[in-house]
Amino acid sequence: MSAVLVIEDDDRIRLSLVMALEDEGYTVTGAANAEEGLAAQRSRPADTVLVDLMLPGIDGFECIRQIRRTDDAPIVVISARDDTHDIVAALEAGADDYLIKPVAVKELTARLRALRRRARAIGPETVHILRFGDLELEPEAGEVRLHGAPVQVTRTEFQLLCELAEHAGKVLSRQQLLQRVWQYDGGDERLVDVHVGRLRQKIEDDPSTPKHLVTVRGLGYKLHR
Repeated sequence: MSAVLVIEDDDRIRLSLVMALEDEGYTVTGAANAEEGLAAQRSRPADTVLVDLMLPGIDGFECIRQIRRTDDAPIVVISARDDTHDIVAALEAGADDYLIKPVAVKELTARLRALRRRARAIGPETVHILRFGDLELEPEAGEVRLHGAPVQVTRTEFQLLCELAEHAGKVLSRQQLLQRVWQYDGGDERLVDVHVGRLRQKIEDDPSTPKHLVTVRGLGYKLHR
């Protein structure tokens, strides 16, 4: 059983999500606004958080940012807003995935199952430190260091970095990364691009000219040894 927090101001949508997820065996808490949701997550953290963007008071973007400051639980946006700018902004705020309303329950539960599988399989089974110049990755400990200093990354960023490190020097396409990191058979490749961009902000001295996590035009991404 897994706990899910649903932050949605529309009573009808929130109730339908709560009931549908409970029918699938989840323990679900509903919150009508960000303030209520943030308080619930602080007092009794859920394994996964679903967030609408168009919330009264604190909006969904700021809600995601506040959760991310202290919590690495997977965050899935469920919103009627399908503009590319909104999707990218939500992912950059710290969301792990983005679904557009109306959401099919089967698709949502499939995403939640994938998130749970990822949570159980962080990093390859190695105990040694992987070094890429001034970048160090310790998969078993869940640690990343740049110039010897700790780098704070999210769960998804860490899994993405582990996958690239496991195949260091080899190009992985966006679809391969979606399948291996997100465990999605197909999906929106913007998920990969935004997370790569955020990761570069943390592990590159100059994100505009990356030396570790590089783009191979037309093919995908690779991590330089």
